[in-house]
Amino acid sequence: MGMKKVTITIYGAEQICASCVGAPGSKDTYEWLQAAVARKYDTNTVEYEYVDINEPPEIEKHKQFAQRVLTEDLFFPIVFVNDEMVAEGIPRLKTIYHALDTNGVELLA
Repeated sequence: MGMKKVTITIYGAEQICASCVGAPGSKDTYEWLQAAVARKYDTNTVEYEYVDINEPPEIEKHKQFAQRVLTEDLFFPIVFVNDEMVAEGIPRLKTIYHALDTNGVELLA
């Protein structure tokens, strides 16, 4: 049975969101999320990507969303599971886990 890949994308910046005082930085969230997901799920089908909103890669969807974050003053980090935004600002594991379950990521035995 071929397992489909699930991509977790974290959009953020080196500087902590001005409205998110006391929140962890985006890079810290990226690393924390990888560790948290690996403790509960089989991560063979999970890929991670970090997008710096101030220097997005030359991928159109990332450039467009990074511009949206800056234009609309969204709270970051922002977490996507595939193409669904599941967290803005301080992420909640319960919400992210629900999205992984919905996308068929298997729990560790």
